[in-house]
Amino acid sequence: MQTTTTTTATMATSDVESIRLKVEAILGELRKVIVGQEGAIEQILVALLCEGHVLIEGVPGTAKTLVVRTLALALDLRFKRVQFTPDLMPSDIVGTSVFDLQANQFRVQRGPIFTDLLLADEVNRAPAKTQSALLEAMEERRSTIDGTSHDIGPFFTVFATQNPVEFEGTYPLPEAQLDRFLLKVNVTYPAPEEEDRILTAFHRGFDPHHLDRTGVRAVATRDDLVRLRDQVRRVDCDEAIIRYVREVVGRTRRSQKIALGGGPRASINLLLASKALAVLRGRGFVTPDDVKALAKPIMRHRIVLEPEAELEGLDRDTAIDHVLEQVAVPR
Repeated sequence: MQTTTTTTATMATSDVESIRLKVEAILGELRKVIVGQEGAIEQILVALLCEGHVLIEGVPGTAKTLVVRTLALALDLRFKRVQFTPDLMPSDIVGTSVFDLQANQFRVQRGPIFTDLLLADEVNRAPAKTQSALLEAMEERRSTIDGTSHDIGPFFTVFATQNPVEFEGTYPLPEAQLDRFLLKVNVTYPAPEEEDRILTAFHRGFDPHHLDRTGVRAVATRDDLVRLRDQVRRVDCDEAIIRYVREVVGRTRRSQKIALGGGPRASINLLLASKALAVLRGRGFVTPDDVKALAKPIMRHRIVLEPEAELEGLDRDTAIDHVLEQVAVPR
């Protein structure tokens, strides 16, 4: 029995070290192109390990597209980008059936949704019918074309972007669709020293349109991604942590500042994402800090503030901070 226990512990330590090295390799490739945005990158990797989708909010020019394109190169995954507009139809992203004159029959012409990493740029500009078609693919990783369901693939991940300051000509995402996003990632302006590095890189010839010239290479395979996802399920989580997650989300339902708190899906996603973050940080167990780090990305798009709180200038992140302050942290 003693021999078996020792072997299992050694294997677990070996797995954690192997994963740490793989994560560092992926981050190394991203840093060849992306300056700063460490928190956003970490959260995006968490979503990939959890098989979840990401809503990215940030003003234009903050490297939202560049992050996803570079990640696709580092992981050797297919990447496609769709610019969402008010006249975009479901068939424009899903595909349609076209008649082949030579074969004298209809054939399926698949749309850009059939990929691994899909950047849905300015997703809130598309009408409800188009957003509904995207929602089916996000939920089931399948898409229906002329009544026939087609598998998209296990690595299909939507990175939907929206502009936080421009709302003219947009269709607000319904709560049901927002809830399908694992995380809402806020991409902010770079710090002054980071912007200096960005300007220096462009001065020296960096061109984001030619990533093949930046030296970014694939350092992980699809099998590596599957192994990373499997490791997330093996991360240990103490009962006290599980209660902590439940209490944090539950407290949003009882806050006087919050009209609509996080539901059970928020609790599940916060627990799962915390396990993925532990993997990325080289641990086989979850800590309260993992939960705290992801509370806002998990819940900021799932809660609705009371009108009075908004009039007072309270934002969702601050409301979540108040909730975290009220919940006792387990030892």
